[in-house]
Amino acid sequence: MKILTGNDLRSGAVVWWDGSGWSLHVAQAADVGHDGDVIAAREVAARAVVSPYVIDGEKVDGEVRPAHIKDRIRALGPTVRLDLSLKPADPAAGDWVI
Repeated sequence: MKILTGNDLRSGAVVWWDGSGWSLHVAQAADVGHDGDVIAAREVAARAVVSPYVIDGEKVDGEVRPAHIKDRIRALGPTVRLDLSLKPADPAAGDWVI
């Protein structure tokens, strides 16, 4: 599975291509197959995203996640300051598998 990630042009937040737009949540990422570079070029031209790139993804327990640890950290936020993550109030934050 191939997924597309980048950074939001205005906020700098990590975003994931969901098939029709950009999402803050990696679980909503769509498989872009061989079209990732085409989608990335179109989105850069539309000034919707900065530095998009295609990465390997995988489904774990039905949820999409990046296959590489670097992008898992990008998806979930800091590993030492869970209060700065996308879900700071998540009671299961300490159980996240990065």
